Amino acid sequence: MSRIRSRFWDPAGSRYGMPTYPWRMAPAHLLTCRQLTAAGLRPGGQGVQAQVLWASRRHGALGVRAAYLYDVRFALPKRTATPAQLDALAKANAARRTCPDCRRDAGYVLPRHLGTCLDCADTQQRSAA
Repeated sequence: MSRIRSRFWDPAGSRYGMPTYPWRMAPAHLLTCRQLTAAGLRPGGQGVQAQVLWASRRHGALGVRAAYLYDVRFALPKRTATPAQLDALAKANAARRTCPDCRRDAGYVLPRHLGTCLDCADTQQRSAA
């Protein structure tokens, strides 16, 4: 094992306080939240079981990044939204797409800094100039 990888190898958790693995060396039953979501699961109230650490030069600064892992054996299926919740979300999204000036569905979420659809904002700019 290379020196960099051995720096983050701590399956007993004695150095970092929880089991720690280098990049791509965690056991198969430990997954990140995104991996659980892709599998249709959620952590289900369990705490972080382990972590993956790796050296990073993101944004030009040297540092260590972490990804927290959850045990797939304790994960629960994702909850599905009820029809009433889906209806409420559809209404909220429709309200975000409806222009208050021309009262039509713009087909996209209106920019908050304009407060209107792009056509109405363009018309307002032309009339102001």
